[in-house]
Amino acid sequence: MITSFQFGRIPKIIFGAGRLKDLPGVIRQYDKNIILVTGKTSFLASSFGSSFLTRLASEGINYRTVSISGEPSPAMIDKAVADLSDYKAGVVVSIGGGSVLDAGKAISAMLYMKEGITDFLEDVGTREHPGSKIPFIAVPTTSGTGSEATKNSVISQTGINGFKKSLRHDNFVPEVALVDPELTLNCPTSITAASGMDCFTQLTEAYLSTKATPFTDALTYEGLKAVRQSLLKCVVDGSDIEARTGMSFAALTSGIGLANAGLGTVHGIAGSIGGIYQIPHGLLCGTLMGACNTITVRKLRKTGKNNAALKKYASLGRLFLDRENKSDDYLIDWFIEYLNYLTVEMKLPGLKTAGIEEASFNNIIASSSSKNNPLSLEAEELAEVLSIRFI
Repeated sequence: MITSFQFGRIPKIIFGAGRLKDLPGVIRQYDKNIILVTGKTSFLASSFGSSFLTRLASEGINYRTVSISGEPSPAMIDKAVADLSDYKAGVVVSIGGGSVLDAGKAISAMLYMKEGITDFLEDVGTREHPGSKIPFIAVPTTSGTGSEATKNSVISQTGINGFKKSLRHDNFVPEVALVDPELTLNCPTSITAASGMDCFTQLTEAYLSTKATPFTDALTYEGLKAVRQSLLKCVVDGSDIEARTGMSFAALTSGIGLANAGLGTVHGIAGSIGGIYQIPHGLLCGTLMGACNTITVRKLRKTGKNNAALKKYASLGRLFLDRENKSDDYLIDWFIEYLNYLTVEMKLPGLKTAGIEEASFNNIIASSSSKNNPLSLEAEELAEVLSIRFI
């Protein structure tokens, strides 16, 4: 029996290698004056960026650029909005990684607002955003966060009183997500690995989520198939366009999946760490994934609760092992070992190597969440996860 569920809106999706050529025409459907949000140098310095800017000029499209370096902070967004106050744009276009997409999403949402963005952040601000914005077009150049398909923009402020929180509203889903796998070809190996593990984590957590539905399961399972076929190939050979296309599809489905089924403990811990340390989010997800799932599976087996989740773990083992004649327990254990194998294979550092201090564990645990995990993990179990990866 299929139980009742609801499903949020998604953008208009334009997917495929070479589809960047369609972007000027898409932009003109909204306005000829745009705000172009990019990374510090990567896209604009590439051949794709050069030809794109030439196309904008030939199409009579005017632009003001905003350069984003690292994860967007409240100060970064507030400054960008202030600097753009004299420019009448009809659309924001972000071309870059997840941080660039989040920044563009936030800028499009804050251009009409007099207050700073912190006032509207979940669990930090005290005001509810009305959802007013100018249209937003998302063009990812990495295969990771799936921000091109979500309604939230993740904003970070690092330090002792730091946070990693979302600006969120149904209206903030991009009007258009243009996903061109060719734009990921220049992505460095380290970023390919970290963002790919973020994508893998999102798909796995959404698939295992207590909020999952048959609809999200269908999407996330297809995304996980693409991860199995493409992730390691991308890391080994970044020029493999077929593998890059698979990971672009996986990242897109991960965004749709997390928006509708939520995430679990890996992201709960990674978000907490991200409020204290400036460490790439995908790196944290990949580093924590094996340990979090080890503890979760152990607790599922011990308590006998949520056997449906164990069945899903077995299906993940069957998918990645590609073997049918094995018991569920064998497949579950194999999947957990595969996660640990990927951590080593992709040379993801332990928490200590990444720069995390053991003295901050209590603060990390206090602000971590197990929301949507198959079973909630207690403080001592979260401490065990951190200890396993403190190398």
